[in-house]
Amino acid sequence: MSEKIRVLVLGTGKMGSGIARLLLQKEGIELVALFARRAERAGIDAGRVLGLDHELGITISNELSTVIAQCRPDIAIQATCSLIEDAAAEIRTLLQHGVSVISTAEEMAFPAAASSVVADELHQLAIKHNAAVLGTGINPGFVLDLLVIALTGVCADIRSISASRINDLSPYGHSVLTTQGVGLSPNAFRQGVADGSVVGHVGFVQSAHMIAAALGWELERIEEKREPIISTVHRETPLVTVEPGQVAGCHHTAVAYRQGRAVITLDHPQQIQPQLEGVATGDSITIEGSPDIHLSGSPEIPGGEGTCALVVNMIPRVLNAAPGLTTMAELPVPAAMLGDARMLVHGRLKP
Repeated sequence: MSEKIRVLVLGTGKMGSGIARLLLQKEGIELVALFARRAERAGIDAGRVLGLDHELGITISNELSTVIAQCRPDIAIQATCSLIEDAAAEIRTLLQHGVSVISTAEEMAFPAAASSVVADELHQLAIKHNAAVLGTGINPGFVLDLLVIALTGVCADIRSISASRINDLSPYGHSVLTTQGVGLSPNAFRQGVADGSVVGHVGFVQSAHMIAAALGWELERIEEKREPIISTVHRETPLVTVEPGQVAGCHHTAVAYRQGRAVITLDHPQQIQPQLEGVATGDSITIEGSPDIHLSGSPEIPGGEGTCALVVNMIPRVLNAAPGLTTMAELPVPAAMLGDARMLVHGRLKP
């Protein structure tokens, strides 16, 4: 059998560390390196950062080109940022070395929606260097787009699509809680929305365009709205305390229009400890068409755990993909990778 699939992970935060730990459990895969943006992580053994009880003999690096040359990865998983403008430089470097990429950056799920110029540049660069690029995660990448698209496959016609994801922010880190406005006053929340420090969910535009592209729809515009979820009870996590009257999260909605009508409505209220207000988490999709479809489940599909699993499970599909940018809607459906990963890969592994 061929050598193991060599994987480089970019990012040593909660997401990057979770992905790296999962890779260590997978047959046919070798975690060959970790890259960190944080300078203080350089030179530390990866086992310490991943919370393991032993060292891995893998030293974390801040020098991406150097670590690529040293470890010769087949594919890299990028878990360092959310926006295409922040992700592009690392992706360029990886592609120039012929390394395929799976990115958890939300805007990379359908990158042309954020920047058609950068998306085209990355697409051409990937083709030139015989590599593939995919952006994915639990959302965008699965719940509010790929799962929706799959359900439309049994419809002869569609009038409108509505999808909702109610989730608990409690397991997330400082950066997510900050961008959701958790702990702010209602006035500070609205000021944060105005100045861009409170962004809510990143990815609605990508999900709407992915759905529309799959259906052959052309969207006219997408309208987004962010409102504070104000707590009436005391809530507390290891990272933040919210008192009554303060913001526990962000209720973010997006509505996409086609031919003057709202055709895609995406709803994503996120807050810490929603159960304290009697709110159950869950995911729900409703399609009005021929036939009508409704699918829902509670509790929510776990965001962090689900994203880690999804990006790892997509490794063979990206290695098998044609060179260039791709989306979840263009690749074979994801499935749990429970056997030897090498058995699922048909080409593009380095000799």
